[in-house]
Amino acid sequence: MKQVTESQWTVQERSLVKAALAIARSREVEAIIQVVRQQSGHLTTLDEVWQLHDFLSARRFDLDGKYGDDGDEEILFLLAKLTKDGWLTSQDLAGLEAAKLSKITALTRVL
Repeated sequence: MKQVTESQWTVQERSLVKAALAIARSREVEAIIQVVRQQSGHLTTLDEVWQLHDFLSARRFDLDGKYGDDGDEEILFLLAKLTKDGWLTSQDLAGLEAAKLSKITALTRVL
């Protein structure tokens, strides 16, 4: 699979990717908030509070790492992972070049 380099991304594609990443992050954040709402209503022990804290710390680390750096070399892998994990849909990526969409689809099968 040919590697996509910085020069192969159009201005429109860069804008689309930025919007797609914002959508995915928003969806993930909303899912975290739902978990916190559900779990916080059932806390009865200090250990449960610390478990929730650990969950939040892990999710924060994951989100910061995932969305903090969208370098061109890794962007196809990130888009594929977000698609595979259900945070992005093919509609969110509509407008990308067909070859990039094909690579993303192929990567979702191997990640």
